Amino acid sequence: MLLALFLLAGSLALNAPQAHAGSLGVGYDIGNGFLGAYNTDVDGRQAYCADLDADSPFAQTYGPERITSLDSLSRQQLAELNYVLDRWGQSSDPNTTAAVALFVWSITSAGTYNSHGMSGDIYYVGRAPASERGTILANLDMMRQNAAVYAVTDPSLSLSLDMTDQYAGTLTVATHPAGLTGTATLSDAIFADGSSARTIGAGTHPFTGTPADGVPSYRIGASMNIAAAGYGAALDLYTTPGAQRLIAAVAGSSTGLSASAESPLIELDFQPEITTQVASRYVSEGDAFVDGLTVSVSKGTWIHLDGSPIEVTATGTLYGPFNEQPAEADTPPAGAPVAGVETVTLTGAGSYTSPGTIVAPESGFYTWVWSIDKAAHGENAKYLTDSFTDRFGQVTETSVVPFQPEAVSQADQRLAVPGDALTDSITVSSGNGAWLKKDGAHIPVVFEGTAYQVPGTLPPAQNTGIDPNAVPLGTVTVTAGGPGVYTSPQVVAPTGGFVTWVWEVKKSSQPEWVRDYLAADWADEYGISVETTSVRWPVTVTSLMREYNVHPGGRAFDVITVTGFPANHGDFTGDGYWNADVDELHHTVYGPFASDTELTDDLDLSGAPVLAELTTPARNGVYKLGYTDEDKIVPTEPGFYVLVTTFTGDDRVQPYASSPADVLERFYVPPTGTDIPVTVVTQATPEAFVGEPFSDAALVQGTKIPDGAYLVFRAYGPHLADAGAVCEVPFYESDEIPVTQAGVYRSGTTTVTEPGNVYWVESLYNADGKIIAEGVCGAPGETTVVKEQPEDLIVKTNAVPTVQLGDPAHDVATVTGTVPNGARLVFEAYRQDSDTAICTPEELVFTSTTIDLDGPGEYRSDEVIFDRVGTYYWVETITDEDGTILHRGVCGAPDETTTVTDTPEEPGTPGELAHTGGGGWWPIGLAGGLIAAVTGGVLLFGRRLAIARDRAGYVRDEDLSFEEFKAQFEGAKED
Repeated sequence: MLLALFLLAGSLALNAPQAHAGSLGVGYDIGNGFLGAYNTDVDGRQAYCADLDADSPFAQTYGPERITSLDSLSRQQLAELNYVLDRWGQSSDPNTTAAVALFVWSITSAGTYNSHGMSGDIYYVGRAPASERGTILANLDMMRQNAAVYAVTDPSLSLSLDMTDQYAGTLTVATHPAGLTGTATLSDAIFADGSSARTIGAGTHPFTGTPADGVPSYRIGASMNIAAAGYGAALDLYTTPGAQRLIAAVAGSSTGLSASAESPLIELDFQPEITTQVASRYVSEGDAFVDGLTVSVSKGTWIHLDGSPIEVTATGTLYGPFNEQPAEADTPPAGAPVAGVETVTLTGAGSYTSPGTIVAPESGFYTWVWSIDKAAHGENAKYLTDSFTDRFGQVTETSVVPFQPEAVSQADQRLAVPGDALTDSITVSSGNGAWLKKDGAHIPVVFEGTAYQVPGTLPPAQNTGIDPNAVPLGTVTVTAGGPGVYTSPQVVAPTGGFVTWVWEVKKSSQPEWVRDYLAADWADEYGISVETTSVRWPVTVTSLMREYNVHPGGRAFDVITVTGFPANHGDFTGDGYWNADVDELHHTVYGPFASDTELTDDLDLSGAPVLAELTTPARNGVYKLGYTDEDKIVPTEPGFYVLVTTFTGDDRVQPYASSPADVLERFYVPPTGTDIPVTVVTQATPEAFVGEPFSDAALVQGTKIPDGAYLVFRAYGPHLADAGAVCEVPFYESDEIPVTQAGVYRSGTTTVTEPGNVYWVESLYNADGKIIAEGVCGAPGETTVVKEQPEDLIVKTNAVPTVQLGDPAHDVATVTGTVPNGARLVFEAYRQDSDTAICTPEELVFTSTTIDLDGPGEYRSDEVIFDRVGTYYWVETITDEDGTILHRGVCGAPDETTTVTDTPEEPGTPGELAHTGGGGWWPIGLAGGLIAAVTGGVLLFGRRLAIARDRAGYVRDEDLSFEEFKAQFEGAKED
């Protein structure tokens, strides 16, 4: 027990608080007593005497002890003491500590302080030097004023959080007193300056919530600490047994205020938004539309549940087709067409691609509109702030399906003649949907149309490819400003044959801005019937009556030379669009007429008397009329007769009718027992170009032509057409041409260098130079109209039609129009082995030497001897000095065929010659005819070419033998 007591006593001794003695601190002691602060020597703080009448606390001092009451002081008095002691009690200025001491005594020992018959302030300030007393009292007055205002018995701090939305809110701080400040700290939020902790005071402070990414909900917390030193009804008390009590402001952590607050649970949502960019601005028909989506979040963050992002369904509606870029708007227009709908599942911000299940059906503009329907997301709808829809018609969300311009065309001229201007009407449209627009107007498209001369003489066969032998006559363009019907510019058809149009659209030919809107190049087929024009071949019929004076009951004979028909004319039976050939020429002998003056170009033949009607095939060749009993021409009445040849025309050849005024087709039956007076009827070349030869011809009739008679032809002009006929000084006068018998006589050819009217006058003289008959200036049929050379290059050809195997053949080209410097001409001949005209390198058997062209004129190929029997087609080609083709003939063109035969063609002999004149000469004529058959057969074989040249006012040297033979024959008749 003694040991236990000893240990207990030791323990108490070890745990006893350590004692310290007080001492004078900062203040004054001038011998009247100390005025100021004491050093407690306990914790190093200054404290002040609370008991004015007690002894100084120089013995052991204990404390401090926090007290909330002292004697009978009120809580307000305690609060004021605490406030003043905190603010100024630890000062090192004696004037301040002296004022604090006076303030404390005036409250804690108020009775003693004011018991000296005067103000305690004045009495006790006397302990300080006189010089400092005013300052001390001023400090005392200031302390009392501040204590009365700022000292509080119960300081307080309160916090509250208010949310204006899921993220924005305010922290409200309430303090007592109002001027308290401290550090406030937020959790899951930041103040406006971006910090989560800052020093603030009473008032409202905005903040923004910062929840963790992806959380569906969160709370915001706030806490705050304020030191609050010197506030409250409390003091620190130091005690010294038997001596004064010392007091000081409450010190340390015991003076602080703290508070916290937390928001209710804040449910979060987020707002996904979509912007898109189509994968391709231009999408071909049949390809998929693909859109690229960029997903962002305009509010919050993408919410995750159980560690996974919630799925959001985006729906894309593709509107279209529209014929132009639709105007941007908040919503699609009413009734906007829908091409398709797709969905994309979104799981966060980022890039997505649409599935591509919608295929471009036709041309047009197609625009996406993407949306998110909040209501369609079930339980997860609460996490979406709202539905979303982007704007309609955004260019970046629009794809274009290019349109395919195409055309259906129809030639405006089903039938034409060489030299006609051909046009084509095209109906243009888009073949895959709408014709697109830009800026409200249809996108213009350039259509190129080429008119091709079809090789051969038959209609073209429809084909996707162009016949390699087709010759392009010209290419024109039509700019189509939208669907509709357009007429092409003109292309001139220089020669006969079929001309077919081929239209195409080439993207490379369009303005650059147009090309992307076009789907592809396009071309229609070659040889479409309705796109084809038949430029009908002109027929040429030259003829010569074998008898000019026929006795009543006698016979007239005619030889007709027909050219211009395609070589296969009569064989074409039609193809359903083009009609079959009309294979019949009609030859009608009209008469009698009382006077040859009735036989004019405009003679109405519908009521004219008809002597005979004959027919021959509508094919090239020489036809003898009146030579057989089946086709005999036997006039029974006196008068003038004329043979008129007609062809009704068909889809390949022009209609034709010879003129009743043709002097070469007349004969005369005089009244019985009368002489035929000597007359002259003339017929000049009707038209010619400048520099081209032309001539006049005279038919001399009569039974008694004087010996030594001769003809002279004179040409006057050229004169302007409106100047009238003027025949003063001839520019051309023929030689004296002997006239020995009735017949046709030629003037010879001449040319002029200027256009105008040339007037011919023929004069028939007797041997003495006296005029027997003379024409009249400006008489019908005696004017040649000379025209300027055409601007376009025109080529007419005429090959030798028939030769015997081993004989030479050639081709002749008559060139008119403008001939460029350096132009060259080449003739080619192609052997034919089938009914279809083919002129390819495989059939080529002859190429002429190159002929330099020095202007308009007639050019002849080299002679060629073909090595075997058959048909040969000639093709002429003119190129410029650079080798560009200016003209190429048509394979199989009429007058461009040479037939090589094994044996010469026999002209045959008439069964009976006509009775003429007085009737005593026909046996001699028969003998002459037989002689001609024997000695002139070969010459007659080539007669149709000679007659053609004769009609044109030109007789070649090789044709003169026929003229000589004809003169002999006519002489035999007269004899």
